[in-house]
Amino acid sequence: MLRRALRVVEHCLPASWSSKIEENCQRGDRRFDALFTVTAPDGSTSAFVVEAKRLVVTRDVPAVLEQLRSAINRAGLSAAYPLVVARYLAPSTRERLDREGVAYADATGNLRIELDRPALFLRNAGEDRDPWRGPGRPRGTLKGGPAARVVRALVDFSPPYTVPELSERSGASTGATYRVVKFLEEEDLLEREPRGPITAVRWRQLIERWSQDYGFLRSDIAQSFLFPRGVEGLPDALRSAEELRYVLSGSLAAQSFAPHAPPRVGMVYVDDVPAAARQLGLRPVDRGANVLLAANRDEVSFVRAQSIEGVVTAAPSQIAVDLLTGPGRSPSEGQALLDWMESHERDWRA
Repeated sequence: MLRRALRVVEHCLPASWSSKIEENCQRGDRRFDALFTVTAPDGSTSAFVVEAKRLVVTRDVPAVLEQLRSAINRAGLSAAYPLVVARYLAPSTRERLDREGVAYADATGNLRIELDRPALFLRNAGEDRDPWRGPGRPRGTLKGGPAARVVRALVDFSPPYTVPELSERSGASTGATYRVVKFLEEEDLLEREPRGPITAVRWRQLIERWSQDYGFLRSDIAQSFLFPRGVEGLPDALRSAEELRYVLSGSLAAQSFAPHAPPRVGMVYVDDVPAAARQLGLRPVDRGANVLLAANRDEVSFVRAQSIEGVVTAAPSQIAVDLLTGPGRSPSEGQALLDWMESHERDWRA
């Protein structure tokens, strides 16, 4: 694994550069997995002290870096750089290493190395899913209804609570809940006492992470329509549709919490898209849509919905994830809603 990852780094070096790998080397009383040295055309060099791990998850990053930096200092290699190498580094783990300014490489080809002297910047993209993930490992995604239910419960309810309590609140099976919780622990998005309750949830980061796998357009069958009277008139049409089961999301729904800009597109979850379109007087279009209807699949969008001025409106957590993955300026509206949610947490979180 170590050799494979460092070969990727060597392959990405400019042709005029050279490199040297010393595996299992020792400096003073400290032994390292490897010392990786790169040499520029002018003869200047930089060394990396390599810490190789079969698996590094996001929550492990602080401990790994503390171990590396301590070893570098104790070995008298103050000019050396830390380099984290693993079989696979997930996107969130790579982002954390990026924020720390630490070089990394994995055996799938993901790498980032930045040097001031000699000046060097390397970046390469490998896999975004662990190709060696074996049975028993938590799923590396938040796709699907069960995961969505668990995420919504984690966001909407303040801890502490146990995993069985979370399972009951979310409506997901105990097994699915444990798998999602384990994954989010590794992503450093929640904290849990050993075999005990969940004590903290980084809910904003969790919504942003959820938006990578779930969204109004991505996870549901959405169709585009034109409401002839303009999107501002859609709430009145929804109030008048007494037999329609729906929940409003997106920009129009966000106006009830954090008005950001005049809405351009209405997002609505319904049970039957064609029937809802007929009842609301919508015309299907390929361009210029101002209403998007999505087929309700797993009821998650209806969880904790509320009537606001006679319109059934999704919970802020659902609106936020839909905006983050919506069209046009929707993602910026999603960030504005998340800002409001941070400053008004008591108003929406139980």
